[in-house]
Order: sequence, then C-alpha cells, then structure tokens
Amino acid sequence: MSKFSVKVLLVEDSPVVLAILKKLLAATSEIEVVGTASNGQEALDKIPELQPNVICTDLHMRKMDGLEFTKQVMAKHPLPILVISSSVQESDTNTIFQLLQAGAIDVFPKPAMGTPSEYDRIKQELITKIKVLSGVSVFTKPLKQPVLSTAALPLVQGRILGSHSGLSSIRMVAVGASTGGPQALQKLFSHLPSHFPAPVICTQHISEGFLPGLVSWLATECQVKVKIAQDGEIPSPGTIYFAPEKCHLEFSSLGKFTLNRATGVVDGHCPSVTVMFKSAAQFYSKGIMGVLLTGMGRDGATGMQAIAQAGGITIAQDEASSIVFGMPKEAIALGAVQHILPIQSIAPFVLSRVFVR
Repeated sequence: MSKFSVKVLLVEDSPVVLAILKKLLAATSEIEVVGTASNGQEALDKIPELQPNVICTDLHMRKMDGLEFTKQVMAKHPLPILVISSSVQESDTNTIFQLLQAGAIDVFPKPAMGTPSEYDRIKQELITKIKVLSGVSVFTKPLKQPVLSTAALPLVQGRILGSHSGLSSIRMVAVGASTGGPQALQKLFSHLPSHFPAPVICTQHISEGFLPGLVSWLATECQVKVKIAQDGEIPSPGTIYFAPEKCHLEFSSLGKFTLNRATGVVDGHCPSVTVMFKSAAQFYSKGIMGVLLTGMGRDGATGMQAIAQAGGITIAQDEASSIVFGMPKEAIALGAVQHILPIQSIAPFVLSRVFVR
C-alpha cells in the first residue's frame, strides 16, 4: 500500500456487498480498507484504533443504524462519511438525506455485479468520491442542534468582487451544486417564504436514482413547492424546479422548460449547471440571479460568466462553508462572481434582492 493511501472504514452488514466494496477499492493503491464493521456501534468502537480518513456506511443495520451512527460520529469523531445505500423508496431516501443533514457528506448507490462496463464505471465513481471526501474538513456537530429561523441568520458581510448596476427586478433564481449540495440547498431553500415572488431552478449533481428522494426530502423542509421540472412546463413563482436525471434543463423562446437529452455531457455532467445557467441568462437577461454552491469540478463557471455578462446577479458560496470549494472557485477565477458569501448568508441576500422595495 502507498503511504499516502486513504484509510477507509466500511460499515456494512451484508457480506456480499462488503466483498464487492472491498474488491472495487482494491483496484487502486491510493485507498486502503483498514477495517470493517457490521453495525454502527461496532464501527464506533473501532474508530479510535483504526483512525480512518473516510467512513462508508450502510443505512439499515442492527444495533445502530446509519442515521444514529452518523450523529454519533459527528459528535465524537468527526470524519467524512459516504452513505452507500440501495434504498430508493421514499421513506428510505428521506432518511438518507437526514444522514446528510446530520453530517454525512455524500450518497452513493450500493453496487451490484453488473456488466464489465458498469462495474468499471461504478468503481471509478466510488474511488473518486472517496478521494474527494478524504480532503474534506469535518467539524464536530453537537447531537442537539439549535433551530434557526431566517431572522437568526444575519447577512454576514461577504466579499464583493464585481459591480451590479442597481437592483433590477429578479424574475428567476438559478442554483447549481455538486458535492455537499443537498445540505447547502436545505440551508438556502428552507428560508424562502411560501410567497417567494420568483421561480427557482436547480441543477444538483447526484448519483442516479437519488434525485426523487432529494426532492421529496427538501419538500418536507421548505415552505415553497419543490418538484422535478417537466418538458414544456412554464415556471411559476414560489416553486423550485430540479433538472431531471440525464437531462439538461433549458428554456424555449417562450420561456417554457426544455429537457435536452441530445447534447450529452457538458463540463463533465448531464444535467449541467453551465447549460442551465447559459440558457437562463439568454432568456431572462438581467432578470436572472445565479447562485453557485459547493461542489467538485468546474461545472457552472462559464455559465456564471454568461449570467454576469447578461447583467444578472452572481453569487458563489465561500470556501469556509463549502464542503468542496471547486465549482465556486472556478467561477471566481473567471471573474464571473460579484458576491462571495457563506451559506448561511445566501438566503438573506437573495431575499434582499428579490423583495425590492
């Protein structure tokens, strides 16, 4: 093993799945499985001795399930956690995103033995996720969290990198996110009131099969409506629309949603934040506000540039509050970002610009 390898603890009660995970990770010398556990309590007992860099945990386990385990880890041994689950039923996906809210970083579908090409794809995606998570700084999260209202989230002074001529009427808010996105989206969207006067569109990079669960979970957390966009739909105020899986979200000349399946991968993703941002900028011009949140890679950077050039408002999440400061950093490097804010300040900022008096 390389002395620079990422040490991983696998928490999984299925011997078959455990064997598959170990085989997938054995394909690289950059990751070392230092231990396994069949439940959360066993894993908690092993953490001090094994000193893992990343934990991969199942959702359903005896003695201590994934949710309680995540809460305990964040309180006692804060470490990056990747949730690996085959659960796509609504009740289970809600629990999965509760794990993310409790401190887990990302979610990944439980692997099964498929075709060689599928196996290679899953292997590379899992290895990449674990390597990214190994570089994430995780802080202690108390078991009991205070409940915050919008009033409790003052607009913290952020950096202003560009100018914006006046307060134009915002007719659309466009949001892009990747790794760490579900948690950031919950913090942003949960503070939008039911009478929010503009539609919101969002592209979130997430493993296939988990988008409906994300939308369902956010719907329980938000006052505004949350749904997956449909082809030909006209966006309505007070509603958040997510780009469907494997479709770029764009606008027709009449302002209706167009689900583009033909373009393929852009900036490494489909759906792509950049594609959505550019289409929104073209249709809404200076009436668009773009928000780029935590995430790996550069998707959304040139899209933010298009929004800025159209006269819209551009906001990026700051490094300190981002789980992965990749996408926002790339947009900032292009000079496309006017405001850099911590996640807790973005909702108040958006409200201050949308509710113009």
